[in-house]
Amino acid sequence: MKLAYISLAALLAASLPLAAQEFDRSSQMGPNPNLPEPNSYLIPPMKTAKPVGWQNGEMPKVPDGFKIEALAKDLKHPRNLYVLPNGDVLVVESDGPGFEKVKRPKAIVMQIVMSGVGAEGPKPANRISIIHDGRASVFLEGLFSPFGVVLVGNDLYVANTDSIMRYQYHDGDLKITDPGTKLTDLPGGPIDHHWTKSLTASPDGTKLYAGVGSNSNITENGIGAELDRAQIWEIDRATGAHRPYATGLRNPNGLTFYPGSQTLYTVVNERDELGPNLVPDYMTSVKDGAFYGWPWSYYGQHVDPRVMPQNPDMVAKAVAPDYALSSHVAPLGLAFNIGTQFPDKYKGGAFIGEHGSWDRDEFNGYQVGFVAFADGKPTGKVEPFVTGFIDDKDQSHGRPVGVAFDKDGALLIADDQGNTVWKVTAAK
Repeated sequence: MKLAYISLAALLAASLPLAAQEFDRSSQMGPNPNLPEPNSYLIPPMKTAKPVGWQNGEMPKVPDGFKIEALAKDLKHPRNLYVLPNGDVLVVESDGPGFEKVKRPKAIVMQIVMSGVGAEGPKPANRISIIHDGRASVFLEGLFSPFGVVLVGNDLYVANTDSIMRYQYHDGDLKITDPGTKLTDLPGGPIDHHWTKSLTASPDGTKLYAGVGSNSNITENGIGAELDRAQIWEIDRATGAHRPYATGLRNPNGLTFYPGSQTLYTVVNERDELGPNLVPDYMTSVKDGAFYGWPWSYYGQHVDPRVMPQNPDMVAKAVAPDYALSSHVAPLGLAFNIGTQFPDKYKGGAFIGEHGSWDRDEFNGYQVGFVAFADGKPTGKVEPFVTGFIDDKDQSHGRPVGVAFDKDGALLIADDQGNTVWKVTAAK
């Protein structure tokens, strides 16, 4: 049956106008993206890749002057990474809770097509493993669709899909067995459309920041389902009290402060079903108190005609993000390079884990992209840095998610479909 579903996706893609298939994706990279007119489809354009994994020594591709190797294999759906001060690497292995019920006829077709895209191999473990001295072992179990992790002092915080938990960690610990304490609840079920809760801490360690995605594409589950969602929470570490730091962000992930600054950055998955070339996903610095448009508008004040009732007052407040990544790349990971291992052109730049598209006629994303920074701001176009996740037979060997830099300045990549953590170093 999966072959039939993939053929359906290919048929839908082939039916698009030639102009849509020839769209210049690079025109949607940067601070002023090309935004074509929105289109509405009975069934949106879809193209998915058959998952085949990495076989016989296959691995992703890197630019000349770099090498890539597997740091850990045979994991269970690794989604996110966190490097501890001593160099040990935490690997979050998880998947969504599966709460959301599919109701719309369009969504049923989408689910059928998407059923052929899942990762092969072991089911997600909803745990955190630790890589120590080149070997992976179980570090923390009993979690509920975890994603974000951050260490402040001896307090290790884990963002489950429905709560932030605190655990005691001491340098060199290879396993945590205590049950932990809850700092605060996060919006979880009974729908939980965007379940990944990214997490970081303020430079002074007094606050946590959690990304909470929307409970729908564009409020089709009702505005009541969006309470406290589509925003970044600021959470007081001492009390667990929270406030909305920024709102109107459909699915913010990869939260991290730009090195040496007080500026919070995020990557955001924008809305679907307005056509293969809308809406560009983006990376942006996050302004305290800013509203970024969702659901009433996109990329600033471009009105989404599907959202009813319209809200002109909120549209007028919408702030445009800093930098477009192009449409439907599904960014989930963000890391800034502050080390000295890579050549100078990569210093201070952003590396972005692009999980990959489904809502367009050609594959987009499926890579770790690089965006250069100058004077603390993104510049130029997105450069493919780690590729080869998709082959010329429309097969996916893996899909990148979280990215991080290890203690020695190597780039680490969580590949949730290939069940591998990859390590990229500058060739000697």
